[in-house]
Amino acid sequence: MTIAIGGDHAGYELKQLLIGELKQSGHQVLDLGTGSTDPVDYPDIARAVGQALVEGKAVRGILVCGSGVGASIAANKIRGIRAGVCHDTYSAHQGVEHDHMNILCVGARVVGPALAREIVMAFLHAEFSQDERHIRRVNKILDIEARQR
Repeated sequence: MTIAIGGDHAGYELKQLLIGELKQSGHQVLDLGTGSTDPVDYPDIARAVGQALVEGKAVRGILVCGSGVGASIAANKIRGIRAGVCHDTYSAHQGVEHDHMNILCVGARVVGPALAREIVMAFLHAEFSQDERHIRRVNKILDIEARQR
């Protein structure tokens, strides 16, 4: 699976660790920045990762910032993106299974490396359930999105 990943300066170190984990697990990785701990604006990184999904360059995305919240807010402004902040494995797989989440947002200042790896793997191994109630709910989300633009 091709994964687009990005992080701001606060998420740089955890992003680098996750890139290694992803490659070791056999995934293709599209690293969309940042390349250092020098301050950058997380909306720019969120836009790059979201656009990679929208353009079909990646199947799923991961954003790493200080809390995960800002990146999630920015990514969710992009049509077709369903980003969620997850700091536990249950939310990471349930977000995909029930809500068709396609970008995982993680706070590098909230979770440690071991938990972050587990969260990412839960996210990547999950599949949307295709249950009628979940499809109906995601379609309602898409309807809200369509009416706002």
